[in-house]
Amino acid sequence: MKAVLFDMDNTLWDFVAAKREACRAVVEHAGKGDADELFSYFGRPGVGFEDPGNVIEYLLDIGANGSCVMPCCRVYEQVKLASIHLYPGVDETLETLVSAGLSLAVVTDAHSSQARARLSKAGIIEHFACIVTPDISGGRKPDHASFLHALRTLPAHPGDAMVVGDSIRREIEPAHALGMRTAYALYGDRSETGAPICRPDHVLDDIRDLIAILTP
Repeated sequence: MKAVLFDMDNTLWDFVAAKREACRAVVEHAGKGDADELFSYFGRPGVGFEDPGNVIEYLLDIGANGSCVMPCCRVYEQVKLASIHLYPGVDETLETLVSAGLSLAVVTDAHSSQARARLSKAGIIEHFACIVTPDISGGRKPDHASFLHALRTLPAHPGDAMVVGDSIRREIEPAHALGMRTAYALYGDRSETGAPICRPDHVLDDIRDLIAILTP
């Protein structure tokens, strides 16, 4: 094994918790609304989970004062970033893998500016040889574009690489199709899906499980 491609949100930190904290800050700033109801807007079909337009639509739907909409959007982004906290063992695991000679990459659907801001806030950006996002690769997972871009950049062949992610559909299945090994971050999966469409090579209850899998 020469390279490891990591998903970011809910694999390296609890992004759902960060978003929920940001939603609470928005309704507090607006002086009305319900944080859980706002969070549900991000799960609507056809609307991106990262789209700040969800905050705007929610505030308009509940009749919030128009003058607070853009300040609330800024509060949302500021609190979301401030609430990024690594899962236990992430820094230790990344340091061990790099010390073992493995090249690391991040493959995420966040915009490159958001990805770099979160990785910098978490204090781990220096561990990654490349950060691949849709505005760089031209595709969103489960499309293969970002995975292939990371492999070319590192560089590494699919057979020498592993993908680590919390989504069977968006990370494990496309990685499997490309011939990479896979490690499913069960600890971070917040989805409510049915039976998996493919089986990962490894199931992680803790990110530190990777150390035994990938190092002698």
